[in-house]
Amino acid sequence: MMAMAVFKSPLKGEFHGERKKMEGKQYKQMNHLLQKHSTGRRRVFVQTETGCVLGVELDRNDNVHTVKKRLQVAFNFPTDESSLTFGDMVLKNDDLSAVRNDSPLLLKRNLMHRSSSTPCLSPNENDLQKKDRSGPIEILSHSSCFLSLKETAKDIVEAMKIGVEPVLVNGGLGGAYYFRNEKGQSVAIVKPTDEEPFAPNNPKGFIGRSLGDPGLKPSVRVGETGFREVAAYLLDYDHFANVPPTALVKITHSVFNVNDGVNGNNSREKKKLVSSKIASFQKFVAHDFDASDHGTSSFPVASVHRIGILDVRILNTDRHGGNLLVKKLDDDGVVGRFGQVELIPIDHGLCLPETLEDPYFEWIHWPQASIPFSEEELDYIQNLDPVKDCDMLRRELPMIREACLRVLVLCTVFLKEAASFGLCLSEIGEMMTRDFRAGEEEPSELEMVCIEAKRLAAEQECLSPISDLEGETEFQFDLDYDDLESVYDSKTQTDVSTFAKNPFSNGRSSPGKLEGSSITEEEETEEEARLARSLSKLSTSRKKNNLSSNMGSNFSKPPRVRTEKSLSSHKSANVQLPVGANFVKLTDMKEVEWVVFLEKFQELLESAFAERKSMALMNRQRLGTSCQF
Repeated sequence: MMAMAVFKSPLKGEFHGERKKMEGKQYKQMNHLLQKHSTGRRRVFVQTETGCVLGVELDRNDNVHTVKKRLQVAFNFPTDESSLTFGDMVLKNDDLSAVRNDSPLLLKRNLMHRSSSTPCLSPNENDLQKKDRSGPIEILSHSSCFLSLKETAKDIVEAMKIGVEPVLVNGGLGGAYYFRNEKGQSVAIVKPTDEEPFAPNNPKGFIGRSLGDPGLKPSVRVGETGFREVAAYLLDYDHFANVPPTALVKITHSVFNVNDGVNGNNSREKKKLVSSKIASFQKFVAHDFDASDHGTSSFPVASVHRIGILDVRILNTDRHGGNLLVKKLDDDGVVGRFGQVELIPIDHGLCLPETLEDPYFEWIHWPQASIPFSEEELDYIQNLDPVKDCDMLRRELPMIREACLRVLVLCTVFLKEAASFGLCLSEIGEMMTRDFRAGEEEPSELEMVCIEAKRLAAEQECLSPISDLEGETEFQFDLDYDDLESVYDSKTQTDVSTFAKNPFSNGRSSPGKLEGSSITEEEETEEEARLARSLSKLSTSRKKNNLSSNMGSNFSKPPRVRTEKSLSSHKSANVQLPVGANFVKLTDMKEVEWVVFLEKFQELLESAFAERKSMALMNRQRLGTSCQF
């Protein structure tokens, strides 16, 4: 019989006033739990780069060395030449202090030891289940915001006991499953991280990369869309944009896909394998259709605005009609609701990229996006606090990368300043979106502001050199778009003077530089020439006139980063990967430089917004300005 295991770690303060009321066996049991908590016992979930997952109990005496030895026994292969990673952090020097209870870790082979003869980290799943004492559904957080999902998980476990099976979702490029309750009703959608596009166990043939490699979007790694889904839910304060409750889970079932070796063949037809997965777990919302099947004129202005506000904050690179669910409200008998609909945004796995990507906002040309923000919406925007946002995400999703948090900070600051200046949602979205001219991609207005802010920050005299301290911990910040099998770790440098000064820092490190680039000098010269032509056009464009005039001859052209490279002979989505440009890097700045950059960025925004407004005055015939809602 399968049982739902929910581990709760009580805090001493919660029971301080209740001790006298507890007697006999009950008090002894509670005291045992408190002692266990105080000794630092934790549980983590280790995932290999091929998707295998094992729950591991840690005590205060465990270190990286002892954990890797235990994994070597469990997975039945040598782990000496593998790295144990926790988000940006490569765990080393036997230190596990940064690892939180119920955190997911990734066991990844080192670059120099990868070869065709190197065995895959793919132990027998049935053997792993015998060594894993965790329950069938484990929510990897104890936050109160996931309480409703814990109840949903319990309902699913009860349904599993009586044989109610999950159902594979046919659409999409990745593996997704509807999990049902005892009545056979879909109550959650589960997306395993190792079944994403390009991931090792993708059930639809889109394979070819390991977890941690660049994914469908170059700045979103394979296996990391799941925590982004959770981040979007956590950032949707007060359910403002209507994102369904979403959590990260460790989940076990035989329905999940496990490919047979490196060929990507589905082994499910051969035998039933009980597999444990790290996955996003989202509450299913009943709906009538999605926005791609329905005219947008009936969409409420407030709903479009609220979803757009969230998309801007998280730099959503994939907001299209297919991930906006539409639910009719005129069937519940409420007077005055005939024809009204509710919008539910889903699929946020491609938000919070590690660099400034080109976003995709389908709502950008909807007439509702040209309507000014309401007072309620302006109040909500002005109350956003990117510092608290980052602290919250580090607390709830400790594996999140600092590069993602820098994008969140930048876009939130941009949104707040733009709304305060009087820009509407469509204008904000347009300023963040790149243009294509003569077949070439050009920096967005937001990126042009960032380019100038970086130049001004670099010129500021007060940035006197301070001796850097080489950190003892390795972090992973930059994606190498050119060599998909490169190692993403680099020694970090930390400025001790910035820990107290920088409100956007967690005090851990500053991003390291990319190593091992495979771009040739000829290719780099060609790409820089293309960018130079692009910037030359921008300098004569009225759209970018104010900023370009300030750049002058000292403007340094950012390198254009190539993103397309052959992966394997397997069926893949290589042809779907756009040849994108990385015009602005936020991760190449140390902490003190990041603070100065943000100051310069904010100083430049007013002139950029004024230029945008003057353009709007010259072109009054905007789509939807005469529509009434």
